[in-house]
Amino acid sequence: MTEPRDTTFNSVLKDFYEDVEKFLKGADVLASIRDEDVNVGATPKTLVMRRDKVELFRYEPTAGRTVETPVLIVYGLIGHCTIVDLQPDHSLVRSLLSEGIDLWLIDWGRPSRSERWLTMDDYVDDYVHEAVRRICRETGHDKVTLFGICEGGVFTMCYAALHPEKVKNLVLNITPIDFHADIDDPAPNHGLLNIWTRSLAPKDIDRMVDALGVIPGEFMSSIFSLITSMRSLTMYNVDLIDVVWDKGRLMKFLHMVKWLADRPDHPGEAGRQWLKELYQDNRLVEGRFELSGRIVDLRAIDAPVLNIFALEDHIIPPTCSKALRGKIGSIDYTEIPLSCGHVSLFVSSRSRGKLTKSIAEWLQERDNRGKL
Repeated sequence: MTEPRDTTFNSVLKDFYEDVEKFLKGADVLASIRDEDVNVGATPKTLVMRRDKVELFRYEPTAGRTVETPVLIVYGLIGHCTIVDLQPDHSLVRSLLSEGIDLWLIDWGRPSRSERWLTMDDYVDDYVHEAVRRICRETGHDKVTLFGICEGGVFTMCYAALHPEKVKNLVLNITPIDFHADIDDPAPNHGLLNIWTRSLAPKDIDRMVDALGVIPGEFMSSIFSLITSMRSLTMYNVDLIDVVWDKGRLMKFLHMVKWLADRPDHPGEAGRQWLKELYQDNRLVEGRFELSGRIVDLRAIDAPVLNIFALEDHIIPPTCSKALRGKIGSIDYTEIPLSCGHVSLFVSSRSRGKLTKSIAEWLQERDNRGKL
């Protein structure tokens, strides 16, 4: 049994003074922090290629190479890729580099109305394809490992199906495959985003894209906030008060807040495809999704596939990711479920450690297998 709380006047007064002391200390800590101190995506890297607003980076190695095949991280357009490199002690990038992986990253930049006509065809068959070709030229390899995250996972799946000759391995992370699998998901908090997106009238999606040229980042942020409304309401009061006096915890909080506030606009035509053809029509898993005049046939994926998903993911329900099993041509297919949420997969030390170890061991095994 827990001890009954002391509610005497002196005890309550003592707790009050302790809270005031923490608050005053927290105010001093917060006042000492400048914007440049909250630096996301700071792991050293070299710009290798720029194409329009899209940039390809290569990270500087921090350990001896254990995996020879270069790994290209492809994040989605819904959010910024800095989530994989949030801060030095909470960085998936640094963790993977410490495992001896040759790591590359595509940064989509800041799309605006000038990118309104870009489609998923452009992102897969132009930007990703040119990045892969450049990596092969720089490293002397004829294939790369693609590491796709969320919407970026869909990009890499499509690329692996359309260009199997360029893909050595495919690593997917919190990636939707069957956008309707949440219908049979027993968890009540899974699939709220899917339900909302399917409820949109196609003509309303067209009106937004036609009028704005983009799906505004602020609009997407508001939708994600509504999905977890209580969490959003308490984040900047209860959560902040709990950590403001501890600089280490406060810096972690501020890095996350900075990433959340930095949601780019989504190019209009690519957004139209994403919402209508995938979320609403579910064309990818049904073999009806077309890019550059070709059907994306998942059975054409013959590279080893590692599919990692979060069991508590309220954005991409695990059932939507698990649907990939049996849909690809490769017989080398591995699933790794992790007990975490959509974002905590990257920022929680425990889940990030499991994620890094799983990816590194899986890649090392296949890299060594190719040398036998």
